[in-house]
Amino acid sequence: METRTGTLITKDAARKFLRDKGLRATAPRLAVLRVLSVAKNPLSYTQVLQHLGQMDWDPATIYRNLVKLRDAGVASVVSRAEGIDRYALAGAQADGPHHPHFLCEDCGRVACLPELTASISMDGPWAASIEKATVQLRGECPDCVERGAKAPQPSGGQGRRSLPKIRN
Repeated sequence: METRTGTLITKDAARKFLRDKGLRATAPRLAVLRVLSVAKNPLSYTQVLQHLGQMDWDPATIYRNLVKLRDAGVASVVSRAEGIDRYALAGAQADGPHHPHFLCEDCGRVACLPELTASISMDGPWAASIEKATVQLRGECPDCVERGAKAPQPSGGQGRRSLPKIRN
């Protein structure tokens, strides 16, 4: 199944995809998979529940299905901002798995950003221990900046900001 964020997959395609991954195609699992298929940004468990709305399943069932999809490699935890796991379909992001995420410190939104080119190298005993790295940028999202634009801005106003220096 080719997954692209923002495109609702059919129930038949979702059933086949789950069976191909060795998973049972239960109604709650299909519903979670379909919610993730239309998400434009990573979703927390609570956001998945909100997207599902009224349902006949216990919320714990939805959580167990998120975990099952993660364990099967169907979904990935792409952000753990503020200690909350946020899920996306594995391979669904247009920029692939190596793109940064942005956490808005005002509204809590987590958004996928275009690919960021950065290079980090390390020597010493920790170098062999590193398996993967993630980049998370924080600040105000464009919507929150726009809402705050009516308030007086410090000199410089909106526009391109330089990233803060990373300290070792």
